[in-house]
Amino acid sequence: MSDDFFSHPILNSPYEYPGRHWELDATGQPTQTIVERRRTASFVSPIPKARTAKATANSTQGTLGLDEGHGLSTPEQQYELTATLINDVRRRVDEWRLEPDPAKWRVTPDTARLLQYWRNPASFHSLRPFFCQVEAVETAVWLTEVAPNAGVEAKRIIDRLQLASEEANPGLQRLALKLATGAGKTTVMAMLIAWQTVNAVRHPNSPRFTKGFLIVTPGITIKDRLRVLLPNDPESYYTTRGLVPDDMRSDLLKAKVVITNYHGFMLRERLEISKGGRALLEGQTPKEPIETKETEGQMLQRVMPELMGMKNVLVMNDEAHHCYREKPAPDAPKLSREEKQEAAENNEAARVWITGIETVQRKLGIQRVIDLSATPFFLSGSGYAEGTLFPWTACDFSLMDAIECGIVKLPRVPVAQNIPGGEMPMFRNLWENIRKDM
Repeated sequence: MSDDFFSHPILNSPYEYPGRHWELDATGQPTQTIVERRRTASFVSPIPKARTAKATANSTQGTLGLDEGHGLSTPEQQYELTATLINDVRRRVDEWRLEPDPAKWRVTPDTARLLQYWRNPASFHSLRPFFCQVEAVETAVWLTEVAPNAGVEAKRIIDRLQLASEEANPGLQRLALKLATGAGKTTVMAMLIAWQTVNAVRHPNSPRFTKGFLIVTPGITIKDRLRVLLPNDPESYYTTRGLVPDDMRSDLLKAKVVITNYHGFMLRERLEISKGGRALLEGQTPKEPIETKETEGQMLQRVMPELMGMKNVLVMNDEAHHCYREKPAPDAPKLSREEKQEAAENNEAARVWITGIETVQRKLGIQRVIDLSATPFFLSGSGYAEGTLFPWTACDFSLMDAIECGIVKLPRVPVAQNIPGGEMPMFRNLWENIRKDM
């Protein structure tokens, strides 16, 4: 069989609708056949099968989930149920996009202007948005401005997304946009900020738009990288990449953008006091313990002073798979000690993250939470089947899509072990093999 897929995987332009894809068989392996239409949203992991005797005996090694980083899709995870919703949204957005008359788009004139600008190659002198980036923003626009007045089917889609979010995140309205690593989530964030801000400035009485944004990240490194989202930053994408027309840039300066890592939501100690000192101050039978940590209001004032007083904040979670509310699971699978420790750490981080957002909702008010991740899946120990796609996901541009559009390179995995007949490559766990000699 030829290896056309692995030698020449690119079929589409990164800037145009991806109208072709490589067919995959039931095991997720390419058949070397090109299908003349877009790939539907589904869970696939197309990588070469390992070529060892061990791998031949155990076929599951040939379907490692490199596509999404998990490879854990199982029937009980109901991935295809969410994929059906994603495909429904995609179909409606495709139909809406093909309407040639902007007056019939059912969006504000300012949104129509931005969409025309982003879709037009002549708008950009250097880097222009990829199709997948524009599509992600179009999905948010369609759900916000178009779907509420687009008939029964569109209303049903909105209700399904809202119900899925409410069940897992009571009191919050979350929307997940899934883009492969390397597809440019930061640009999508900038475009979402531009769309919301320009409309909020020009339509100040509309509850659909806001000038206040809270960007939450899993770490300091990502936080620093996202400085390009600040309108006043010298390297902001709005200027360096020309993401908005010149006459709209002054509107962007009115945006309030706060970038924080989720650790900032932890309540900090306001008063350092020893255990003995606390006992002395409280007495032997204290009526109330002395509270030395900051209040939720004080935490918000520390983390996001620029947003205090706003009532309609838009939250964006980067690497959003770290943010969820743990669900009790009496029938959860047994985990090893290491797996339990990892799950506990993941759940604690997720608890801090989601609790912080819930605090913002109570104290300020949140318009919507937009999740961006290449892998918006529940983690092990979350109470959901590991690898379950967030059911409030409305847009999916997978790694396979990114490969076929030439946005990312084709991943490779080892196809031969370095010790014939060995159970595992010796350098997989390097320390185990060298510590006796250290």
